[in-house]
Amino acid sequence: MELRDGRASREAAYTSCIVSTVPRFHDRVDMTPSCSLAPSRSPGNADTLPPRSTLVQQYISFVFKGLGWHEEQTPFTDDTPIGKIDFNNLIYTFDADAPRKLVLAAHFDSKWFPDFPGNTFIGATDSAAPCAMLLSLAETMTPLLRARQERVRSGQAILRDGFDEEEAAETTLQLVFFDGEEAFHDWSATDSIYGARHLASLWEQTYLSPSHPLSKRRYGPTPNTLDTIDVLVLLDLLGHRASRIISNYRETDWLHGEMGSADKRLREAGLIEVERGQEGWFPTNMKGNAHMIGDDHVPFFDRGVSVLHLIANPFPPVWHSLGDDASALSLPALKRWCRILRVFVAEYLDLAPEDMKRRDNDASSRRDGRDEL
Repeated sequence: MELRDGRASREAAYTSCIVSTVPRFHDRVDMTPSCSLAPSRSPGNADTLPPRSTLVQQYISFVFKGLGWHEEQTPFTDDTPIGKIDFNNLIYTFDADAPRKLVLAAHFDSKWFPDFPGNTFIGATDSAAPCAMLLSLAETMTPLLRARQERVRSGQAILRDGFDEEEAAETTLQLVFFDGEEAFHDWSATDSIYGARHLASLWEQTYLSPSHPLSKRRYGPTPNTLDTIDVLVLLDLLGHRASRIISNYRETDWLHGEMGSADKRLREAGLIEVERGQEGWFPTNMKGNAHMIGDDHVPFFDRGVSVLHLIANPFPPVWHSLGDDASALSLPALKRWCRILRVFVAEYLDLAPEDMKRRDNDASSRRDGRDEL
């Protein structure tokens, strides 16, 4: 009973603190719908990258460098139906030395069409909005992750009620931006998810050092980078008002439930706006087929990585059409997703609600100081 009450109070603390975290998501949306987070890829050769795709990568890199995250890029060239194309995945990790990772990912490329008007396709839900959600999440979580890191390094980690913050800090947050998710012609095993296939193969062949904590715990084959992933949470086709998410994998059904719980608590607290007919984004009475939807998670799932696939089902009505632009996005849905993700990640990583409160109080003090001036 005590443990249950403790969990309830902790959940209440997360829920009550989450609404005032900054930066506000609408600031990110206002900045980017027609430029840096409207990803686009056009045909290139082995020596060049499409200019707009380069801008997207530069902008994402700029944000994470400003936040102080570790950056890894994996440029490569692959054969496609339209010739050789350059691709580049972007990987950002808060604590590169942490032995385990909660990974959230989205793809930053968008569907390529060769002719006008198709070549003006934006892909707001597919997947500019999910990328923006990840940037917002990084900016929100960084101060909380840093506060924990500083406590652990100074020997002042929280230890109470069976909670060991030093142990919790062994799992960090990693955000991945895949390139080349879309097919150039017709979706197939070789014409799709170029970046995800390359990265999954690369990480499978990147073995951990003997001194890595996971290596010390294994008696079987040498673990690789894929073994450091707790779960891969893939975002796709989000930002439209209709965002029903079906659980496709038994092993992560509990995480689907946790995300639904975060949504429910935020709704009950009045901290998110719910559009008519969109109350149940995370139905528990519907289960999908693990192989029903091809996406960037597949090469990881096939290699044994646990996957939570956050993809609207059914797809947004604007899917792969010129209507998938900023007008397809719902601001209430975008804010709702950002706050759900904040609660979900904070709870998964056991980040301290006290840091959320402290951060909000500090921000309020700074605003009050400016008002006085």
